[in-house]
Amino acid sequence: MRRIDLVADGSLAGDTSQTGFPSIDRWLGGGVRAGDLVVLGGDVGSGKSSLALAMALRMADVGVKVAFLTGEMSVERVMERALAIEGRARIDDLRQGKLDDLARAGVGAAAVRLRDKSPRFEVLPTGLDAVAARTAELDVQVLILDNLQALAGTSRAQDEELAAAVRFLKSMAVERDVCVVVTSHLPAWSSRADARPVLEDFGAAGAVKQNADVVLAIYREEMYAPANGVEGATEVLVRKNRNGTTGYVDLYFYKQWLRFEDLLDPDR
Repeated sequence: MRRIDLVADGSLAGDTSQTGFPSIDRWLGGGVRAGDLVVLGGDVGSGKSSLALAMALRMADVGVKVAFLTGEMSVERVMERALAIEGRARIDDLRQGKLDDLARAGVGAAAVRLRDKSPRFEVLPTGLDAVAARTAELDVQVLILDNLQALAGTSRAQDEELAAAVRFLKSMAVERDVCVVVTSHLPAWSSRADARPVLEDFGAAGAVKQNADVVLAIYREEMYAPANGVEGATEVLVRKNRNGTTGYVDLYFYKQWLRFEDLLDPDR
C-alpha cells in the first residue's frame, strides 16, 4: 500500500527505471521494472543497438545504475557511438576526426557529461556461464545486453539455443532483482504485406513470447518503402506487456547521428 500511495502522489516506484523516452514509459507504467525481461527486436539495420544504447545513456543521466554489454562492438566503438548520439555528430566525422567548431563543441560537451554520468560499458562474455559470473559482480539496476544471438553463442544460433538464453535471462532478472533488456535480430519477412514485426517473428521456439515481460519491436518504413517520403519515421511497437496494454509509439531516427528522439520530447 505504501508503494501504491507513493505512485499515486506522482513519484516513481523504487523498482521502476524510466527509459528516457516518455512515450515508451507511458505504455510501460512509468518505465522498466526490476525482475522483468525486456526484449527489443527488429530487422537488421533498424537501429536496435542505437535505441538500447540511447536508453542506457538516458538512464545513467538521471542516476540509474545501468550496464551496457556489447556482443557486436568493442567498448571503444560503443563510446564512439555514445558521443555521436549525445553530441549530435556524424559518426563518420568522428571516426575521421573531421569536426567543425560547432560539432567539436557539441561532442566535447557530451564527453564532459558522459565522464560523470555514463553507463558501465563492457564486452559481452561468451557463454551463459560466463555471463552469469560476470553480471553477478555488477551492482546495477538495469542490465542491457546487445544482443541475444551473441549471448547464445553465434549469430546463427538455433531456436533451442536462443530459447535457453531467453529462459536464462528471465531467471537472472528475477533472482537478482534487476531489469534485463536484450536486443534481438529478427528474420527477414519481406514477403509479408505488412512488414511490422509481430510477436511470432521473435522465434526462439516461442520462448520470447512466453518468458519476456515486455516485447518491443522497431519498425522503420523507409527500410521497406523508401519512396514514400518517411525518412526517419520510426514506430516502436509494444507487442507484449505483461502488466499493461499493447500499442505503439512514434520516434524519429537521425541516421547520421545514430540518434532516436521521442516526438513528445524531442529536445531530451
